[in-house]
Amino acid sequence: MLEASSAEVKQLAYAVRDLVFDVRPETVEVVWPRQGSVGWGIGPKKFSEQFCYFMPFKRHVTLGFYYGGELPDPAGLLGAGGRQVSGELSMRSVKLAEMSEVRRPELRQLVEAAVRHLASAQTEA
Repeated sequence: MLEASSAEVKQLAYAVRDLVFDVRPETVEVVWPRQGSVGWGIGPKKFSEQFCYFMPFKRHVTLGFYYGGELPDPAGLLGAGGRQVSGELSMRSVKLAEMSEVRRPELRQLVEAAVRHLASAQTEA
């Protein structure tokens, strides 16, 4: 999926992946070649078992959160926009173009919150 990406985008991609696995080492990674994305979660099912997704672009990468509208985001990384998919599923994402953005503690906190959110949703089900 990253074959055509620049060295900078590849570096960002691996840094984001490292962050996700640092937060949750037992993360299940699913590559979605047709969509050009990677999903990370507790299982392979989009939306119900994944807490975030990743997409590479020409000059940046996107780290998205399936339940982003429900996550605490005091730093405003996710912005106000987003896509309501169904029910409470409100996808939000953050565009990352520099390594300093990947290293922000607030980004790590979003990934941690997404993991907690999915875990609590799984417990309630």
